[in-house]
Amino acid sequence: MLQLRAFGDSSVIGEVAARLGALSGARHVSVNDGVHAGSALVTADVRAAAADGALAMVRGFGIPAEDVALLRLDAIGSGSVSDESVALVWADLLGQARVNARTAVRYLVFMAVAGVIGAFGVIDRDQILIVGAMAVAPDLLPVTAACTGLVLLRRRLVRRGLVSLLVGLGVACAVAAAVTGLLSVFDLLPAEFAVHEIGLASQEHIEAETILVALAAGIAGMLAVETRASVGVGVAISVTTIPAAAFLGVAAGIGEFSKSLGALSVLAANIAMMLLGGSITLIVQRRLAAADA
Repeated sequence: MLQLRAFGDSSVIGEVAARLGALSGARHVSVNDGVHAGSALVTADVRAAAADGALAMVRGFGIPAEDVALLRLDAIGSGSVSDESVALVWADLLGQARVNARTAVRYLVFMAVAGVIGAFGVIDRDQILIVGAMAVAPDLLPVTAACTGLVLLRRRLVRRGLVSLLVGLGVACAVAAAVTGLLSVFDLLPAEFAVHEIGLASQEHIEAETILVALAAGIAGMLAVETRASVGVGVAISVTTIPAAAFLGVAAGIGEFSKSLGALSVLAANIAMMLLGGSITLIVQRRLAAADA
């Protein structure tokens, strides 16, 4: 269930309430006077399918964005509409994407941690550590933000999402390279360590598996963000980025630049296919929504 709230001048809010009352998909419209004279608050329960239209209508009255809120409420009991939890609200998705595209310090710290864990996973050939690095990495967020920008034709959002993703992966690679370099300097690498014997051949060459897994990861990641399940599905995205980034960093850390270039090509292909998978997912949903309208 969604609740729309708008605060503003009483006369404007009165008109908004009248329009909401006549809007299909909106109900329980109410108006409350504000603390200050001449101000009021309108609230309405809005179906997910009508949310974007309701928001556009409210903003058309010139009410500032900070005075308009769309809240997602949990319904208890059997009276809720079954498809509301999976309906896509484009305004909500766009708002999430703008937040997810930010290159926040916390995001970079998580990517650095993923680089450390991933480096040791590659060096020790420890699949558990590699999975742990994938679980830590939040690179799902900028990938889906860029997909949203591509489908909704928001160039700035695409640019911010891609920059955030590349900076994060760059941090993970640099940290992995630094860890490997330090271990090499102090002779702490495993005896007879060699990159070509690590057992991650899929991170050196682009294969059919590379393309299909990345495409599937992009689809899963986009659906996960829409349903607020990104924490659990984030590993699906990172399986195509963090192992390659860690491998790239480890190879660069010991001077195996030919191997690092191969890992870089795999990483680039994975990113491209994830963007394609996520964008296709949104395009299909958009066309289905238009067909149902």
